[in-house]
Amino acid sequence: MRKPAILVFAGSIRSGAFSQQTADAYAAQLAGMECEVTRITLADYPLPIMDEDLEEEKGIPESALKLARLFDHHDALVVVTPEYNGSLPPLLKNAIDWVSRVSSDGDKPLAPYRDKLALVASSSNGIMGGYSALTHLRHILVRLGMQVLSEQMALGKAGSAFNDMGRLSGEREAGMLEKACRSLVEKATLLGRA
Repeated sequence: MRKPAILVFAGSIRSGAFSQQTADAYAAQLAGMECEVTRITLADYPLPIMDEDLEEEKGIPESALKLARLFDHHDALVVVTPEYNGSLPPLLKNAIDWVSRVSSDGDKPLAPYRDKLALVASSSNGIMGGYSALTHLRHILVRLGMQVLSEQMALGKAGSAFNDMGRLSGEREAGMLEKACRSLVEKATLLGRA
């Protein structure tokens, strides 16, 4: 039986971004489990600001189509977001919006979101760990038809949350991450059998 395919990415491309470090920690945890892990950065998929006039004139940008193909190919997404002014950063929202415009790849239908699993997390140097952004991200993904797992993590004080190996140093946080990843793999495996 095929192992579930899980795509991991962060909502920031800033050098040293806490969300990138957190996404790396999720990818490392998943790498030791019964799944296939793909770790990407949105820096490799540059997109213009979502604009229906632009879409009408030039069509779906190639980077949006590439992302939609990736989303469609994978059984589950792990999305880690920073918090900008109490919500998602524009980079992440823009990528989500563009991918939502893709329903086919030539003659082949694509379903980048519908009925797929998602695991969400946030990270911030603040004590709340980006919880407001996490709540908004969850709402958006559910609205797009994803099954968002109840396990989630808002990683506070992220600037001091990682050890020299890039792993979470806090026992509680490391346990939450491990439990969430295990749950995702188990649920994705069960869905693959249906």
